[in-house]
Amino acid sequence: MNKNAKLPETEEGTILFNTDPIIVKYHYEIDYLHSYAQDSPFFAGLAKGKLLGSRCSGCGYTYATPRGHCMECGAATDWLELPLSGRVHTYTTCYYGGEAFLKETPFTLILVEFDGVNTLFLSRLVGAEPDEVAVGMEVKARFRRNAKFTPTDVYFVPA
Repeated sequence: MNKNAKLPETEEGTILFNTDPIIVKYHYEIDYLHSYAQDSPFFAGLAKGKLLGSRCSGCGYTYATPRGHCMECGAATDWLELPLSGRVHTYTTCYYGGEAFLKETPFTLILVEFDGVNTLFLSRLVGAEPDEVAVGMEVKARFRRNAKFTPTDVYFVPA
């Protein structure tokens, strides 16, 4: 037994941002494999410039955000291509955001309503200042040229 054993030391320190409570900066990185499973057609559609929702095979309730089964009657749903234009149902301007959106603040989130669709679709509105946005404003979908297979592959602009 070595009673004088020590962990190796380095010259690196820790940046202290606050003392009460203690807040330190810590870098963390991980590769994560994620399956979109039954929602895969939605993300594949975005990569092809299509916005896909779902319609209940039982009662006909239509979802802008796809569902595998109807939340009204429980029946299975079928994929449905949504229109690429709609209207602002409501909106909010975000002055703070997660790390991925910090450089874009302020940005506007909108709930889009489509004709013939029972639910709303959450997305970003690009190309309009916050004071230019209004309920009922006509908008149209745009898609990233290089899909990242994330919900932000689609966004809306004023029509």
